[in-house]
Amino acid sequence: MFILLAGLAMLTDILSGLLPFHPRFKGISTRYVLAFASGTVISAAFFELLPEASVTDNWAYLGAGFFILYLIDKGLALHQCGEHECEVTGVSWVTVLGMAADNIIDGMGIAVAYLTKPALGVIVTLAVIAHEIPQGITTTLVMKGQGFRLSRILATLVVAGVMYPIGASLSFLIPEGAHQAAIAFVAGVFIYTGAAALMSEAHRRFNRFVILSLMLGSLLAFAMKFIE
Repeated sequence: MFILLAGLAMLTDILSGLLPFHPRFKGISTRYVLAFASGTVISAAFFELLPEASVTDNWAYLGAGFFILYLIDKGLALHQCGEHECEVTGVSWVTVLGMAADNIIDGMGIAVAYLTKPALGVIVTLAVIAHEIPQGITTTLVMKGQGFRLSRILATLVVAGVMYPIGASLSFLIPEGAHQAAIAFVAGVFIYTGAAALMSEAHRRFNRFVILSLMLGSLLAFAMKFIE
């Protein structure tokens, strides 16, 4: 079942990357999608993952998840810019590897969460899907701006997307006794993704509807707690 959930995340990643090719997509702001995804991911970490993670014992894994994803994220910028300030643009093979590493972690998180509690696995999958939609859209927009053809863009999306099932399959390497530590690690990844990556991008310009979108996203995981 968790392989199917990871496959759903993969499918969402690929399909969201194809959205910018739709003729009606032009002019649609992605800030509201980013804000909604930010609220969903942060809410999933706070309301669902942390209560299952035994943070008192696994606080180091929580911090490791946050800072390791930070290093992956900023490592891509360091590869492009070196020691100088620059606008971080473009999709290179290093960027693809970074996306793949992130997706492997998410895939493993889906599997471990599902093995801990099936409802938790579904909620983690929803949170992953929420933040993959803007990632897929952004990847395509950047690559289109660089002049890449559809075949190259689709190949990039597929390579990144297939890492979800691969990550889920690798979850057997995590012993059952380490599942809480793994959940704490994924919570740290989600907090960085939601607060540092998605939220900051959505709020580049102030807009009350962005705030509303973020709060609606946060209510999704909160509501899932009661459904569970």
